[in-house]
Amino acid sequence: MNTLAGHFLVAMPAMEDERFAESVILVVGHGEEGAMGLVVNHEMANLRFSDILDELDLGDPDAVIRLPDSIRERAVMRGGPVEKGRGFVLHSNDYHSGNTHKIAEDVGLTATLDVLKAMAFGPSPRSSLFALGCCGWSPGQLEDEISTNGWLTVPFNRELLFDTPVEQRYEKALASLNITRASLSSEAGHG
Repeated sequence: MNTLAGHFLVAMPAMEDERFAESVILVVGHGEEGAMGLVVNHEMANLRFSDILDELDLGDPDAVIRLPDSIRERAVMRGGPVEKGRGFVLHSNDYHSGNTHKIAEDVGLTATLDVLKAMAFGPSPRSSLFALGCCGWSPGQLEDEISTNGWLTVPFNRELLFDTPVEQRYEKALASLNITRASLSSEAGHG
């Protein structure tokens, strides 16, 4: 089986599940047991990184208040509809713990509190993205959705994940395939 781990999925216009409309998802695991991914272009409304730090009591409240706005006001991504209360951090490989799973050459995934503390109080990964929840597919489900024109697959691009503004990630993912939103069709030819 060829794995899609480390690739992006880009929702097609005909995506029937409105939770994934115009989504860009990084596949973090894919094998015979199914697949898992994180939506990387939908922010959670009215929730910032400082809210997570406060909720989890990850530091002295005075220290959290003194954090720079660049840390306190970081976006929290809506990672997907599965395990919505669980946090996942995609980060550059300059951060590593015993719980880090390598996703691509320069990206790891850590889902433990130690990475949140590092993001807030240091030493922080050079680049990171925090998401609540994830996406999951049973064995063969993702392959079926791709074959029925639900998703486009896009090779990993570090810039898309960490350097592109959230609101531009969908268009940037499409542009990496030399297509635009206007050129997408809900019909595809499969030969």
